[in-house]
Amino acid sequence: MNPILFSIIFIPVVEIYLFIKIGAQIGALTTILLIFITAILGVYYARYEGLNTLKAGFTQLSKHQTPAYEVISGATIAFAALLLIIPGFATDVLGFFLIFPITRKIILNKFSKKLKKKNTKNNFIDGEFEDIDDRDVK
Repeated sequence: MNPILFSIIFIPVVEIYLFIKIGAQIGALTTILLIFITAILGVYYARYEGLNTLKAGFTQLSKHQTPAYEVISGATIAFAALLLIIPGFATDVLGFFLIFPITRKIILNKFSKKLKKKNTKNNFIDGEFEDIDDRDVK
């Protein structure tokens, strides 16, 4: 099954399940307030971390270095902010993991190691070729 299609189906099911279970424990109004509070705090913290990442990127540029980590980190912070805005507890947990610098660095390191392993495969085909002049082609 396509991972995107699977996540489109699976994530809302998990969120609804968590809404029901947590709402039964702490009450409906408290659950709704908790959702709004995590969204508001998450967006403000995402803004703070985004500005810090932007500042670090400009520092790298002033040293004539490529701010590769800062660019990827900025995209991760934007994705984390999106996850925090989406109502739900599972997306909030993942969003907070991605927004905090320590856990973000761990997750990005694991992800980059997976990509490096995937890219080390030999993606070429052995073969022979022969140059043909335009005169030879009929």
